[in-house]
Amino acid sequence: MYNDQSKTYHIPVLLEESIDFLNIKPDGVYVDATFGGGGHSGPILNRMNAKGRLFGFDQDEQAQSNIIDDPRFTFVNSNFQYISHFMRYYGVPVVDGILADLGVSSFHFDEPSRGFSYRFDTELDMRMNKSGALTARTVLNRYSQKELQQIFSEYGELRNAKTFSNMICETRKSDKIEKVSDLIRLIDKAYRGDRLKYMSQVFQALRIEVNDELGTLEVFIRKSWDLLSPKGRLVIINYHSLEDKVVKRMIKNDLGGADTDEFGRNIDKLIRINKKPIVPSPEEIRKNSRAASAKLRVIEKI
Repeated sequence: MYNDQSKTYHIPVLLEESIDFLNIKPDGVYVDATFGGGGHSGPILNRMNAKGRLFGFDQDEQAQSNIIDDPRFTFVNSNFQYISHFMRYYGVPVVDGILADLGVSSFHFDEPSRGFSYRFDTELDMRMNKSGALTARTVLNRYSQKELQQIFSEYGELRNAKTFSNMICETRKSDKIEKVSDLIRLIDKAYRGDRLKYMSQVFQALRIEVNDELGTLEVFIRKSWDLLSPKGRLVIINYHSLEDKVVKRMIKNDLGGADTDEFGRNIDKLIRINKKPIVPSPEEIRKNSRAASAKLRVIEKI
């Protein structure tokens, strides 16, 4: 039996609920699309027999230090949008369930060098994949005013996105914006209302842009759906409204749109296991404040 040693990397959110909703078959094939510290992979393996197989995806090379030593487990150091490519590579045409715990892990927030948090004065990086070319520094110093305004308006939902983007463009004429403290100085001049909320919105917008989080999420959901076997389940935990909108829209339009039979009658393609999202209990939120915004959605392929 696998024992979870990953708590220092990331505290899994809605752990029991997400594993239960996978409806694991002991000899099935499953994918943990956001492996991280293995907090979900371990419990999945615990419910499988010797014939079961589990693939864990993570684009962050540092996640490799958490690889589970188990012959049933295969680690894939790649972004989950390439899930179908790697399943073909490993000779797996269909899988019985896929789990994705979206967002940034506790490790990334707590690791100063990654630049995800405003708590540490480090370089503005924010890459999930350290081999990626685009960083938050590049966005802030090279994007046009219109591009910055769009990012902070759409991804950060800032009401004064135009003002803030203009301020960035003026500042970088004489000083590069390279460290967290440089960005916070701008935030302190621009924010209205709740300062911490404003900072969170700014950092969220940059992180989403740097990692193309919403675009890769769409690709991942579409590819995952194609991989699922009949009665296979897709379990997704998300943490902010933008992710949730993508998930809901794709379930309704891209995945849930009905086919028709030869007589023109609608044929449903999925079952919404939970019509309303599952959210953490007050007790879980007390233990892990980062769970507060989590929503779990589950669909099953017909």
